[in-house]
Amino acid sequence: MAEAIALMDIDEEENQNHLSKPNKGKKVVVPATPPGGKATPWVEKYRPQSLADVAAHRDIIDTIDRLTSENRLPHLLLYGPPGTGKTSTILAVARKLYGAQYHNMILELNASDDRGIDVVRKQIQDFASTQSFSFGAKASVKLVLLDEADAMTKDAQFALRRVIEKYTKNTRFALICNHVNKIIPALQSRCTRFRFAPLDPMHVGERLKHVIEAEGLDVPESGLEALKCLSNGDMRKALNILQSTHMASQQITEETVYLCTGNPLPQDVQQITHWLLNESFAESYKRISEIKTRKGLALVDIVREVTMFVFKIKMQSDIRVPLINDLADIEYRLSFGCNDKLQLGSLIASFTRARSALVAAAN
Repeated sequence: MAEAIALMDIDEEENQNHLSKPNKGKKVVVPATPPGGKATPWVEKYRPQSLADVAAHRDIIDTIDRLTSENRLPHLLLYGPPGTGKTSTILAVARKLYGAQYHNMILELNASDDRGIDVVRKQIQDFASTQSFSFGAKASVKLVLLDEADAMTKDAQFALRRVIEKYTKNTRFALICNHVNKIIPALQSRCTRFRFAPLDPMHVGERLKHVIEAEGLDVPESGLEALKCLSNGDMRKALNILQSTHMASQQITEETVYLCTGNPLPQDVQQITHWLLNESFAESYKRISEIKTRKGLALVDIVREVTMFVFKIKMQSDIRVPLINDLADIEYRLSFGCNDKLQLGSLIASFTRARSALVAAAN
């Protein structure tokens, strides 16, 4: 027994000596990224903090601002394509209502959270049923924010319908979605609907200029136009392209923007369309395959850009309509992963048929 105690004492002494020894290994120091530093995505860094900062949709913003100021905020349903300011608007409303403590007064759930019928019956109902604390002068109600509500199951939406009715006195619900047709009519009728359309290029340009000035970037007018063109009214996409292009190149020109995103340049689209309308089948196939390989272009991007170019060129309607229909079918097949070479052949065949019709019409 004495021997066992002695061994234990030795083990303890060794452990203490081991703990007291300085660590001779390499220390891994993880530098803390300062808030608002270069590692912060610009989408979050420049997210509007107030309703006045939201880039567009002034009529909708002014209406919501007036309802918030008068403490008459209804249940809201904001829908529209991504990157148009839906979430930013609701978060700005929350800041206006509750001030710096707004996180304590809102329950925010998005598609990454479990939002089945159990969550509606338990988590949302528990939050909505408790009495609110007033952190601001106008904070008389709490806010439940359901982002990407169109991903909720039908059963959860039906359960939410009754919760909204029951707790209207002290809670407001804000539903955000991309496709309003996936929200059941019973929920739609209980909310005030606002559609956020894709942003106008002018508003996208104004917000981009604000970010460019704040970051001190070198962006000529051609680069700004390319950013507006590729964003398609999506502010989030425009900022992501701007930041990724800035990391790849010091000067953000039209060419660097298209190179960074992998989209075909306008002059490449014009050249490809010229080959499709003027060269033989074999020559067109060879040249388009070569430019695809050399510039790393995706055939689906080429088809989409060529389609937009076909809208602009002068062509009889009875020839243009079947051609655009063929291009739509090719784009649809490519979205299902069909063979690129076969679809490129189909693209050239469609233009060859259209060219024959043009020649016949001219004669």
